Amino acid sequence: MDQDGLRAFEAHRRRLFALAYRMLGSATEAEDAVQETYLRWDGVDRTGIRSAEAWLTTAVVNLCRTWLVSARARRESYVGPWLPEPVPTSELGPLETVELRESVSLALLTALERLNPLERAVFVLREAFGYPHREIAEMLEVSEAASQQALHRATQRVRLDRSRFEVSGAHARQMLERFLHAASTGDVERLRHLLSADATATADGGGVVSAARRPVHGADHVARYLIGLFRKQVPGMAFDIEEINAAPALVVRLGGAPMLVVGIDVADGQVDAVRLLVNPDKLAYFIRIATRTP
Repeated sequence: MDQDGLRAFEAHRRRLFALAYRMLGSATEAEDAVQETYLRWDGVDRTGIRSAEAWLTTAVVNLCRTWLVSARARRESYVGPWLPEPVPTSELGPLETVELRESVSLALLTALERLNPLERAVFVLREAFGYPHREIAEMLEVSEAASQQALHRATQRVRLDRSRFEVSGAHARQMLERFLHAASTGDVERLRHLLSADATATADGGGVVSAARRPVHGADHVARYLIGLFRKQVPGMAFDIEEINAAPALVVRLGGAPMLVVGIDVADGQVDAVRLLVNPDKLAYFIRIATRTP
């Protein structure tokens, strides 16, 4: 590839990853999608391309639409609940608004799994990247009306599934600190009071690591379930609160290597949902980023 073509691609690489990650919910697959887009960019005659951004965005979003079809089939046979891969916030590009921060939250990415590929593409392009329906329609080769209808359907389905978020990062961190203290000290009553009455805990072990195969529901059941997990502490285990997917999250390390990431949703001053990622495959990207040399 000539230097101009390479520079044009590199100028958009981070943005393409952020788009692909929102589309796929997998950082590993998002990297693969960006690499495949690079290969296509390298092989195309670029003399007639007026906008590198438009071409690359169109290429990666449609590639992800295709991949989502096979991904859905794989996730239907996935062992236990499927959760998105955790990504350090620093890898997700500028997130200046509450809406942009929510667009990479584990809660929203989980809800996006309910959408079909077209709905997901329109939702991500419109809500996270602000493209007008005219441009979205051109990228996805649908009418503007079809784009608007897809967004309407997607928004209805996503909003129904999402929790009401506390927007204060400081408050979320405080709640997570209280959550960690109660769980790690075995204080069932304190942990139960932190949870909403209909709280859920969802663990993604993928059949690789022992984890609950179904979500746990209700404050009492969730509290006892989490206390049981945290009782399994071993020497060398460390707990840190880090910024992941634009929110504070708990990272549990053993011998310095991340083995568990815990994200929470806070609604009306209580923990509404707990997501536990323990599948090593889901943590591979996070581990690589966390341990890379600056």
